[in-house]
Amino acid sequence: MAEKSAASTESESSGTPPTKKTGAKRAPAKKNTRSGASARAPRAEPARKITGAKVAEQAVRQLGELTSKEIEGVTALQRTEDGWQVELEVLELRRIPSTTDVLGTYQVGLDASGELQEYRRLGRYVRGQAEDGA
Repeated sequence: MAEKSAASTESESSGTPPTKKTGAKRAPAKKNTRSGASARAPRAEPARKITGAKVAEQAVRQLGELTSKEIEGVTALQRTEDGWQVELEVLELRRIPSTTDVLGTYQVGLDASGELQEYRRLGRYVRGQAEDGA
């Protein structure tokens, strides 16, 4: 074994392992199927319209997470120019008997995709208290 290849002699003197040449070829680059067109990123799908039920569900979840209060229900839902406006009944203070619980009415503003943008409490009342409706 007196003869060594030039590659192995070179690698021994440089301290790097010899490289093995393989017959593997690189895969050819994919050609664009459109003639003359350059590669483009895929188009973003248009935003889907969110339903009122989904908006109400998101309003309940987001306000509940933010305030750590129990949401009793949705009392109003309205689409606006910028998104949605939802009114929610929130349990503010639990009492015994439950007819004396204190509830709050909250107005929640959501953007067109259903993300909470703002909220405020409109008022408080006792659960068993009759409301004067117009």
